[in-house]
Amino acid sequence: MQSISGIVYLILIACLLPYVFTMIAKKTAGFKGRDNQNPREFLAKCDGLAARANAVQQNSFESLPLFIAAILMAEYMVVHQSVIMTFGTAYIILRILYGICYLANWATLRSIVWILSLLCPICLLFLVIKLT
Repeated sequence: MQSISGIVYLILIACLLPYVFTMIAKKTAGFKGRDNQNPREFLAKCDGLAARANAVQQNSFESLPLFIAAILMAEYMVVHQSVIMTFGTAYIILRILYGICYLANWATLRSIVWILSLLCPICLLFLVIKLT
């Protein structure tokens, strides 16, 4: 069996990344502890940088299931470790770049980076399909 520690780190980073953008959204919106009664409603009413950071956070959570499924399926089907790590690392880097583009309000570049990040788990799943 392949060493899975690198894969565990990829999944952990991908799972924690949305929370980084949540903190940015709350910080830029002036979120206080008293707002914790309904933080989703508070963030939904934000605009500007805080709204964009909240959108990154939501999109980051939305992309997690595909990424985690692809990584675990690739590991299960014994796709070579270096291939899994390459696509997984590319996904993480692209998701960080996606967040930066979103925060900077670079819509076209953001969309390109989003597509590239989406292709990483899709390529892994195509490799899994090829092995079946």
